[in-house]
Amino acid sequence: MENLPADHFVTSLQFTKHVYQDVYPSIDPSNPELSLAGKVVIITGASRGIGAKGIAPAFAQARAKGIVLVATNAEKLAAVEASLRTINPNVQVLSVAANIADNQSVADLFAKVQASFGHADILVNSAGVNAGGGNIHEEDADKWWQNFEVNTKAAFLLAQHFIKSLPSPTTTRATIVNLVTASAWQVYPFMSGYSISKLAALQLMTHVAAAYPNVTAVGLHPGLVETDMLLDAFKRFDLDSPALIGGLAVWLAASDKARFLTGRVVVSEWSVDDLVERKGEIEEKGLLRVDLKGTFGREQFE
Repeated sequence: MENLPADHFVTSLQFTKHVYQDVYPSIDPSNPELSLAGKVVIITGASRGIGAKGIAPAFAQARAKGIVLVATNAEKLAAVEASLRTINPNVQVLSVAANIADNQSVADLFAKVQASFGHADILVNSAGVNAGGGNIHEEDADKWWQNFEVNTKAAFLLAQHFIKSLPSPTTTRATIVNLVTASAWQVYPFMSGYSISKLAALQLMTHVAAAYPNVTAVGLHPGLVETDMLLDAFKRFDLDSPALIGGLAVWLAASDKARFLTGRVVVSEWSVDDLVERKGEIEEKGLLRVDLKGTFGREQFE
């Protein structure tokens, strides 16, 4: 990758005419049109990285009624909670240290949400791991599988308990945003565990969208952001701001214009205005979904 230009991961994935690497007016969480007043959001991976620096602050700016911060480190969660109160002193913050790969721990999380808020309206799953590394023959099988425990199993448990917690799982309006990665559909042999586990998490959103028309379920590729998960090989490329991902997550949850993206994947740098303009084309052609390329059907051989 040493010969690639610095903007390669922006331009090679470009689907909209305009691209952004920082927050812009249409996804500015302080925009009254994106107000989430009265809404409750659960944010996993909230103690560090994109969750702490981008997503949680954006929902505080959007005046969410309640923000549930979830991670394993209670001390770091407390620091994020304090920072949110400086952004929005009126926000109700619930910090929960939980193992999201454990069913009982997730059940306990949603019991606490119910006791504090009744139910949550939005789930943003920012938690993820990139364990192990190397080509297949070099991988440690247990480390390789750790990716699936957090990136896949936890994503399923969170989505399942979130949907079950809604007043009506099949009619109550809700949003799930699952952070994924471009390597879910591109091939990087040295990170197969991370990539394949995130592909499963992306497809989970497709299945949620098909089963629950009331839930806007979107896979969000956050681009390249400076976090402790960013591999050294990617650090020389143009990086996106955490605020970009936070603003986009708010837009996906707050804007009625975003609903047609359910079951699809979006990339953080894409212009939401351009996406909305291409709504008809995206729906008609079934774009922004993982699919199998080829010409299929018996009739082609008759």
